[in-house]
Amino acid sequence: MSVKVLASTENMPYEEWLEHRKLGVGGSDASVVCGVNRYKSAVELWMDKTGQLPYQEAGEAAYWGTQLEPFVRAEFTKRTGIEVRQIKQLLQSEEHPFMLANLDGVCEIPDFGTCIFEAKTASAYKAGEWEDSIPDEYQLQIQHYMAVTGYAGTYIAVLIGGNSFRWKFVKRDEELIAMLVELEADFWDYVRLKTPPPLDGSSAAAKFLAERFPCSQPNSKIALPSSAIDLIHKYDTACEQLAAAAEKKQYAENQLKNMMGDYEIGTVWDRVVTWKSVTQERLDSKTLKAEHPTLYKKYANKTSHRRFAIKTAE
Repeated sequence: MSVKVLASTENMPYEEWLEHRKLGVGGSDASVVCGVNRYKSAVELWMDKTGQLPYQEAGEAAYWGTQLEPFVRAEFTKRTGIEVRQIKQLLQSEEHPFMLANLDGVCEIPDFGTCIFEAKTASAYKAGEWEDSIPDEYQLQIQHYMAVTGYAGTYIAVLIGGNSFRWKFVKRDEELIAMLVELEADFWDYVRLKTPPPLDGSSAAAKFLAERFPCSQPNSKIALPSSAIDLIHKYDTACEQLAAAAEKKQYAENQLKNMMGDYEIGTVWDRVVTWKSVTQERLDSKTLKAEHPTLYKKYANKTSHRRFAIKTAE
């Protein structure tokens, strides 16, 4: 697969780099397009690519990831003996021009030739995600990079919680790459035609809607299209299934609690069941408001959100 250099990223200002990223789908966009990103929806990514979102500075996690990248790269070489060469370029697939890649580096591996190097940092809370594999979003990212470059393998190294260092080698997955190319091509058609992609059922999409439409207009009403009936039926069915599942879960929990009685820990085979006493202190806001209204008003925080519900018209 042939690849070309779209731009040099050496000394490129962050804002300019963001503008270049709007020219295609990058590696970190792959999980969003595939609907597995926990923080960003496909619609939000579409708005970004079509220039409808305001400029945002890099967050703390992204900032420290960039600052620690040289350390992760150097530590990888120290532990493996594999030299990593930095690639300060934004690459573009010639076969699929909508696919871009901004690599952390490349290295030469016997039997594989040139391979990609990717540096990551993660909080200690995410250590479990790196135990036997790598997080899905990073798997998609590096397969996207291999799709762009044609390379057959990737070393991905991660510093977890600032005190645990791991690395893994991932081979090229042709089946996954074919899926990525198809999904990213479909997404880029939405960008090219300036038509928003359909919303999915992800929490990222729900977050996007809450931020996009934070406040309702008092007493405003709209006649929904007839297609809304099918969605309402699906919503009702899902609620019924959730209620049935919750009842089954509660039944099992009640039976287990009855078996445990006063005991705090129960064991069976390789499973451990706990039913522990927990003491919590909570502020009695109702009493505070009644007896010290001025103090309550001083420290009370007012929050608002839109409550969603479906009912039968009266």
